[in-house]
Amino acid sequence: MAEHNDIGRWGEDIAADYLQRKGYQIIERDWKSGHRDLDIIALDGDTVVFVEVKTRSNRLFTDPVEAVGYQKIRNLQQAANHYVKYRRINHDIRFDIVCVIGTPGTEPEIDHIEDAF
Repeated sequence: MAEHNDIGRWGEDIAADYLQRKGYQIIERDWKSGHRDLDIIALDGDTVVFVEVKTRSNRLFTDPVEAVGYQKIRNLQQAANHYVKYRRINHDIRFDIVCVIGTPGTEPEIDHIEDAF
């Protein structure tokens, strides 16, 4: 696996642990809808939260949240719509972004943006 995939997987693990510590219940991870995917699907109370995780080793070039542009948001919304219909979800939904800055073996910096879009 490429190094960026390893860091991305590590970041998703960090984000899932972080969300669980905040009281979220993880329902699914890496859910696929065609070529679109949802990193983490969780429950925050009665709200289904679709979480996009962005992991970077540092902030030198760009803030990870800037990687969630119009097309990415559209893809996430379409995948979430498919998930809601497929699982027959009848709860409020929300989209969050969790940015993880760091590398395995270091203490990561975590930014959690609730209701990001």
